[in-house]
This record gives sequence, C-alpha cells and structure tokens, in this order.
Amino acid sequence: MNTEVSTLNDDERWMRHALTLALRAQDEGEVPVGAVLVQDGVIVGEGWNRPIGNHDPSAHAEMLAMRAAAQAISNYRLPGSTLYVTLEPCVMCAGAIIHARVSRLVYGAHDPKAGGVHSVYDVISNPRLNHRLEWTGGVLEPECATVLRDFFRARR
Repeated sequence: MNTEVSTLNDDERWMRHALTLALRAQDEGEVPVGAVLVQDGVIVGEGWNRPIGNHDPSAHAEMLAMRAAAQAISNYRLPGSTLYVTLEPCVMCAGAIIHARVSRLVYGAHDPKAGGVHSVYDVISNPRLNHRLEWTGGVLEPECATVLRDFFRARR
C-alpha cells in the first residue's frame, strides 16, 4: 500500500470533518475555522472558533481542540497526534501547538495576513524552539478558502 496516498486520503477525510466544524463557527457568527485533533486514527479533541461567544481572545479552533484533547487524555502534552485545521494557525496557536508537542499539523487555507506557520511567520520551524513537528499546508485549500471568503464577503 502506498503510504503517501493513504496519508492524503486520511488528511482529506479529517479536513472535511474540520470543515463541518468551521460551519458550526459560522452558524454562531464566528469566523469559520474548524479544527480536529486525531491520535491513532481517533478524534481526541475538536473545536471551532469561539472567541466572540466565549469572550475569550484565545478561543481559536485549534486551541479549543487541543484543550479538549488534553482533557480527554489527561495530559497537556499531545505526542503522536495530528491537528487538522481549516486555516493556517496564527502565531499564538502555532506556539501552543509546539508547547503541546503535537506531532503533525495539517492545514487547509494559507493565511497571508496572520499565518504563523509559513505565510507570514515561521514559528513551527524556528530552530531555537525545542520541539519539531511535520506540517502540510493546502489540504482542501479551495474548499477551506471558499468558506472563509464567502463569510467575509457576506459581512461586507
């Protein structure tokens, strides 16, 4: 079996789940970003943007997914996990991903204004930090970008 094809299929599968979570954020009037954290093929945490509803500037989808996962496995470290998020994480989220020891990050749309992984900043690959993780960007990017674009277009 070709593991690259298998990984791509899994990445698309979990990103589609993250997209459904992004739509929950949109339904709540939040910026439509969704995230799911998977460990050994099982969802251990998920979240969608909720900074407005939670009155919490840190309530980004990835932060909520990592918090839920940490509670579910009773550990603030999340080794062996993959985080799927529909938008490239910001600097805050990229830092938390490193501190949580997430093993792999997969994101959909690039964020040319605030991306903390590749587009604007390169937090994840900073050699001065003590944790390294694999990352892949652009998985289902057209779908992820369309959800965001349509949301902001409707608000103008």
